[in-house]
Amino acid sequence: MTRHKKAYKLSQLIEEFGGELFGLDVEISNVASLESAQAGDLSFYTGVKYAEKVATCRASALVVKQFSAEYQLPQIVIKDPQLFVARVLKLLFPVKKSSASIHSTAVIANDVVIDSSAEIGSFVTIESGAHIGANTIIDSHCYIGANVHIGKNCWVHPRVVVYSDCLIGDSTEIHSGAVVGSDGFGNAWNGKAWEKIPQIGKVIIGSNVEIGANTTIDRGALDDTVISDGVRLDNLIQIAHNVKVGAHTAIAACSGIAGSTTVGANCLIGGGVLIAGHIEIASGVTLLSGSGTPASLTEPGVYASGVPTMPYAVWARSGLQYRRLDEMAKRIKKLEKSCRINDLQQSGEENATD
Repeated sequence: MTRHKKAYKLSQLIEEFGGELFGLDVEISNVASLESAQAGDLSFYTGVKYAEKVATCRASALVVKQFSAEYQLPQIVIKDPQLFVARVLKLLFPVKKSSASIHSTAVIANDVVIDSSAEIGSFVTIESGAHIGANTIIDSHCYIGANVHIGKNCWVHPRVVVYSDCLIGDSTEIHSGAVVGSDGFGNAWNGKAWEKIPQIGKVIIGSNVEIGANTTIDRGALDDTVISDGVRLDNLIQIAHNVKVGAHTAIAACSGIAGSTTVGANCLIGGGVLIAGHIEIASGVTLLSGSGTPASLTEPGVYASGVPTMPYAVWARSGLQYRRLDEMAKRIKKLEKSCRINDLQQSGEENATD
């Protein structure tokens, strides 16, 4: 397990990130899970389902929401243990810093502007008119197209492709295999074959964005595809042309958003979610994993669709019934009609008796 070369007392961490200490002011040099933690490690506990693991945890200290005397370990009590631990991890394991160098194998056009503090790795290609900001790292085998602007303090991991004219803000991280600015899926049928519709927009990515490995973001057809500040995109996501994703929205792996859809700010999109094109998702929407979204969602809230996992025999019976729904609906309508006729006849007989 990787350990930081420097140890920190719990009081130092509290001074930096807040919280209240109960117990000895021990030193830690690493963060680990409840199961794997050893002496010198800091671990955290967020719910009752982990109680058994806490009882056997061998960490030097815990981060918890509420102090418990039954845990025989020093405890830092804070409202959000996960956030506290995230900040400790950043302290212990800071991100890579630019070496302020350009590798001899890089191929760079004569008019490219590269800040002197930036790092350009081996076998990188940067086309004409591009601009690379201060302290930004472009790792090996990346391709940066013509007129691309990448801001300061960015980290572009190996084998990332950024097509021409795309704009990327500050402090943005793009992981290996991601493609930014590929053509959107635009085709017109001429009666015999498809004709490609040129995609002349670009991709605009804000600041403090993270884009996962092998995620693709298509350039706009006419207008631009926009990923706003603070967005988090997991691995293997498809963002189609002209999509707009609002600030601080997070999208989990294997999700796809079709063209010209707008997703609001502060949304949570689970894994494997499919969102149709030309619709609007309001800010503050949560879509649970596997949801299909064919129409606009105009109000914030939690939404879900799809069939949850169930035993095969139950699924097979349900599937059979599903195929009969249309027939069953027709039979119900006939029954309802028959009941109404019977009711009318009965009512008529009662009136005649009266």
